[in-house]
Amino acid sequence: MPVEHYENFPVASLLLPARLREPVEAIYAFARSADDVADEGDAASVERLARLHDYRLALETSARGGPVRDPTLVPIFDRLGRSIRAHGLPVQPFRDLLDAFAQDVVKTRYRDFAELLDYCRRSANPVGRLMLCLYGAATPDKLRQSDAICTSLQLINFWQDVAIDWRKARIYLPQDELARFGVDEVFLERASTQGLDGVDGEGTARWRALMAFQAGRARSMMLDGAGLARALPGRIGWELRLVVLGGLRILERLDATGYDVFSRRPTLGKSDWLRLAWRALNYGPRA
Repeated sequence: MPVEHYENFPVASLLLPARLREPVEAIYAFARSADDVADEGDAASVERLARLHDYRLALETSARGGPVRDPTLVPIFDRLGRSIRAHGLPVQPFRDLLDAFAQDVVKTRYRDFAELLDYCRRSANPVGRLMLCLYGAATPDKLRQSDAICTSLQLINFWQDVAIDWRKARIYLPQDELARFGVDEVFLERASTQGLDGVDGEGTARWRALMAFQAGRARSMMLDGAGLARALPGRIGWELRLVVLGGLRILERLDATGYDVFSRRPTLGKSDWLRLAWRALNYGPRA
């Protein structure tokens, strides 16, 4: 299942074939480090963007086999460059990730779902596409299914983290859908400080209707791509089953809490992993 630090990235677990662990770990180290540049610490936006530009230069150089000049980036990009060249990985997904990280520095609102999907196309989908390339399974149909899974995972992460993102002055809920369901930023501020129980009943009902809509769309998207976990053989298929089932389990937890992400963030515990392992043995996922 995705790690906490970079939510929608399937790490190189023991379920992955040994030959893929090094390139997956190299990709993960790159993505985690670049995400930190965009999102952690107290650097000014201009500094963050400049540093991400350094990452772009190092990416292009290392992909060609050239020397990375910045000594602080050598450990990340020497390793990544070797993996790109050894496995014939496309460079564009890495460019897309850096572009999405840079967008997070400057963009805090999304006008509509199409705009949010475009962000997910660059922030989440590249990971699945790179995994399929590593496994030699990057056919058009499998890429489409992978995109559905990865975008769904990104959306689920957003809905888990509404309160966390609000504290960072970000809202990933589409602005037009907030308006359609009658939820505004005054509500988000009040719920983030008082919890959902501290908000009037009508406001809570509107919030739950909005989030039920968001969760339902993410669930449909996940199920649309879930066949990929059955299509991929061996360990990577098991890895993906757990990723898909884990995402669906988070949605179950969101439903069960009435979408009160302000009081507690839904996470997976030991009992969930037992449930997921059983479901993976008796795959597929439940609608």
